[in-house]
Amino acid sequence: MHREYLAWHSPSLGRTMELLVFGHGGEPVVAFPTSCGKFFEWEDFGMVGALRGALERGRVQLFCLDSVDAESWYDRASHPESRIARDDAYGRYLVHEVVPFIRTRNTGRLALAGASFGGYHAVDKGLRHPDVFGRVLSFAGAYDLSWFLSGHRSLGTHLRQPLSYLPGLHDEWYLQRLREQEIVLALGERDFLVDQNVRLARVLGERQIGHQLDIWSGYDHDWPAWRGMAQKFLG
Repeated sequence: MHREYLAWHSPSLGRTMELLVFGHGGEPVVAFPTSCGKFFEWEDFGMVGALRGALERGRVQLFCLDSVDAESWYDRASHPESRIARDDAYGRYLVHEVVPFIRTRNTGRLALAGASFGGYHAVDKGLRHPDVFGRVLSFAGAYDLSWFLSGHRSLGTHLRQPLSYLPGLHDEWYLQRLREQEIVLALGERDFLVDQNVRLARVLGERQIGHQLDIWSGYDHDWPAWRGMAQKFLG
């Protein structure tokens, strides 16, 4: 199986960002780590191993990113607007640096995938850029970030939470493209984020945005569930 380490200084973030590439072709998938996780997390926790067959057959190609969560959402010493600004820079890194790099290797339909807070990133970045990403896979993602914000509310916080902005979204440019995406919300039945995923699925349905809500019997908020979900939706 092809494995490649890369790093470059990111103009968007003002620091070096590292990533790992697995596989030689197939569907290109950007993989986000969990909260404050590193670019090698999908490898260390068995997600890459769960997809070995698909990677070796050229069915899927993974681009595993580093996070800046510790500098954005989890930097509780900073004002919420500063955290949002840092995550905006992460979004620019994704769209203006990672995506062009991927296009030098792979021209297939782009997908985003992540578990837990990585699931939030997959949904947040995917819904914000439906013209760039055709598939969004969130394994036990969180979509209500009010506990990070200490009661702070602004246009910025509104636009970073799908459960906040989707009910009032009427922009036909976005709605048309969101309806063309493939959106998967998967998680275990005992996951503490079930309610948020059910609520997001309901809102997507109300906006006539196609999606799949897949609740797995007997599973918690943990890697065994996410490895199985990766195999199901990417393998």
